[in-house]
Amino acid sequence: MSRFEPISTKPVPERAILVGIDLGREDWPLEESMAELGRLAETDGAVVIGELTQRLDKPTPRTFMGSGKVQELVRLVHALEADVVIFDDELSPSQQSNLEKAVGEPVKVIDRTALILDIFGTHAKTHEGRLQVQLAQLQYVLPRLRGMWSHLVGEQTRGGIGSRFGQGESQLEVDRRLVRKRISWLRKELDQVETRREVRSKARWESGVFRVSLVGYTNAGKSTLLNRLTGAGVYVRDELFATLDPTTRVVDLEEGRRITLTDTVGFIQKLPTTLVESFKSTLAEVRAADLILNVVDASDPNSEREVAAVRDVLTQIHADQIPSIVVYNKCDLVSPEERSRLQELRPDSVMISALDGTGVRGLLLKVSQEAASGDQTLTVCVPYEKGLLLKMVHERCQVVREQYTQDGLQATVKASKRMAQTLAPYICEEQAE
Repeated sequence: MSRFEPISTKPVPERAILVGIDLGREDWPLEESMAELGRLAETDGAVVIGELTQRLDKPTPRTFMGSGKVQELVRLVHALEADVVIFDDELSPSQQSNLEKAVGEPVKVIDRTALILDIFGTHAKTHEGRLQVQLAQLQYVLPRLRGMWSHLVGEQTRGGIGSRFGQGESQLEVDRRLVRKRISWLRKELDQVETRREVRSKARWESGVFRVSLVGYTNAGKSTLLNRLTGAGVYVRDELFATLDPTTRVVDLEEGRRITLTDTVGFIQKLPTTLVESFKSTLAEVRAADLILNVVDASDPNSEREVAAVRDVLTQIHADQIPSIVVYNKCDLVSPEERSRLQELRPDSVMISALDGTGVRGLLLKVSQEAASGDQTLTVCVPYEKGLLLKMVHERCQVVREQYTQDGLQATVKASKRMAQTLAPYICEEQAE
């Protein structure tokens, strides 16, 4: 036996107690919302060791939950030796402070918003993603700075050397100015990112490429579908918010048309408004799409609530008028009867399994039909010196027939509205008449 026992450097998971309040007006039943909160906590590396719930008509202003339940929470925290208490709803700064005083140090009290922000901070990989997460985190922290320097402010009441300078309040104001300054800088940086994204988006629009965005509840399988269709190699894992940063790849349809497919950040119920605001440059990819694929986990009993949650976010970002297709993923995990029920519920939906490829060809056919819905049939004559345009004709259009003439390529094509605008100067005279 070795004289020296190795010391493990593996992080010790925090022990979490979940708290939920049933106000009787939420769209999601409390037990299902709490189950999702548990998955969020596990995604963030915590171990759930207990739950506490209460039925109230409205939150208590001081501690969100009733005073009796607060005492029950304190006893539970001490009995289970918890490290963190996580509330399913957003707490006000004063409620969070009062609850932390009740449970005592070093136990932390956080809410669903802080938990999601922490997960985002772990999973953001790109420069843009980190900027967006940091902005959301600072917007959340700013109103909660009060009280962080109360131990210094308290010294003023006792008098003594240095007390006349009010160092606690001064430090608080310094912190607030620093946070506001950082928020301002982050917004400017993200505005520049959005400007660059708009330039790329405009270039894709002018190229005539049909743009498709994948949206959906987190963990619905969007990244798996992107990998299946494009071989993108995007990180996939069975956890909430596994990927945050948008990924765009090119897909060549069977008819010869080329489209772009963009995977975006997953949505969730009670998605913090600060996150929607901070991720506006990423969500701009959704607003710029010609078609939205709303990917839904068919095996999830809350699938219809998840569709509604995604629709709410699309409405917030003004993308609810864009044509969309509901794609029920993971159909290999549901019974034939359940598949029939979902198909009857949404006749225009598509059933697939991104994992094994079932139904994917049918989905691409449906996308092809949507992409071709606004096509125009044109006969054009493109000069040979317009090499880029000739390439676009073959990549962006469906060529019905073509003929090489002395003046250039004469072709009858089915073109999208944008490509028709690009080809307008080259329409053959006999068609123009």
